[in-house]
Amino acid sequence: MSYPEPVYTGGAGEINAQYRPAGTTPNFLPRSGGSTHYLATTESTHGEFGLYRINMGPRAGGPAEHFHRSISESFFILDGTVRIYDGERWTDTTPGDFLYVPQGGLHAFRNDSDEPASMLLLFTPGAPREEYFETVGQVSDWPEKERAEFFIKHDTYWTD
Repeated sequence: MSYPEPVYTGGAGEINAQYRPAGTTPNFLPRSGGSTHYLATTESTHGEFGLYRINMGPRAGGPAEHFHRSISESFFILDGTVRIYDGERWTDTTPGDFLYVPQGGLHAFRNDSDEPASMLLLFTPGAPREEYFETVGQVSDWPEKERAEFFIKHDTYWTD
């Protein structure tokens, strides 16, 4: 395997890093009592990846088994216990644990514990997940056709 073709072809480098202090206000506060921080969006990485910090409240639950056709998803646990399904079994993951799910890989996650939990989610290549995070909590009230279109638009295919 070799390095990809260069994207930057200038000679001296650029000042273009993007710093986000730890105390930055969350971008989104879901109804479950957690928060979502948009650390690096598809827009800010020019489509290379999306990185999000997901903070879940106690017993916040999470999405059911699903897969993505065009994006991979990686999980890195920061705090608490996150229950993750890897397509075969559920595992109670703890800080430092990591799971990579390639395109097409079955997966799910949830916080079933009585304590808050936090993790990093990495999507590659980047996808506009912000609209998904901000809207998914409302779709249960939508007509079936609109709900199905929303999930297809956001590359989310449920198995049940």
